[in-house]
Amino acid sequence: MSWWGKLLGGAFGFMLGGPLGALIGAAFGHNFDKGMGRIGEGFAPGAQERVQTVFFTTVFSVMGHLAKADGKVSKSEIDLARQIMQQFNLDDERRKVAINLFNQGKQPDFPLEDVLRQFRQECHGRRNLMQMFVEILMHAAYADGDLHASERQLLEQVRVSLGFTQQAFQHIEAMVRNAQHFASGGVSPGDVLREAYEVLGVDESASDAEVKKAYRRLMNQHHPDKLVSKGLPEEMIKLATEKSQEIRRAYDTIRKARRS
Repeated sequence: MSWWGKLLGGAFGFMLGGPLGALIGAAFGHNFDKGMGRIGEGFAPGAQERVQTVFFTTVFSVMGHLAKADGKVSKSEIDLARQIMQQFNLDDERRKVAINLFNQGKQPDFPLEDVLRQFRQECHGRRNLMQMFVEILMHAAYADGDLHASERQLLEQVRVSLGFTQQAFQHIEAMVRNAQHFASGGVSPGDVLREAYEVLGVDESASDAEVKKAYRRLMNQHHPDKLVSKGLPEEMIKLATEKSQEIRRAYDTIRKARRS
């Protein structure tokens, strides 16, 4: 049974506690209380279904907080949240919970630091999973085409809380910023090639071996099956697949340019 099925069936069976427990409990309301008080099989700390629940809860609540960071929630940010829910193929019940989490994140008393601290703890060092979380937030931050100072400040808080270096964070931002340009084909060949190097996180002076190494590392980080096994909710596998395709397109662009 999936993490969602266990939640609905009352077999979640453990008190997550902390700010994430409070968020998911409020999002579900009284239906979430069924089965509480006993330890559910497969929901020990670090277990896949527990981490999937934590990831879902953190993504949509922090996304709501990010959308409110500049003082207002724009139509483009709301549209992006809906688009992500659509990408995840959420049914009506899951969409309702995601919206509830998004709205909780918009509240002025949202405990961002505590949420991030618990999220990192629950991920148990799964770096690739935390990177996917950051990439989703970056997409949300760029939803209106601009990164406001307040949004950048919040993302810096995320970076520090999750233990990313500035260099790693800048690479994630470059990947996200260039993804739409690179995929659209609406830019000059020179810009496409430059953005392809940024997607892979290497300089144009890098050797073929260095480019290939960067490509393989990123493909491993974004491998959908590996991410799901580490705790990415099954609903989000499409996003991981799209990321893998972007990385592959960047690598193919560089290889083609170097052969010409």
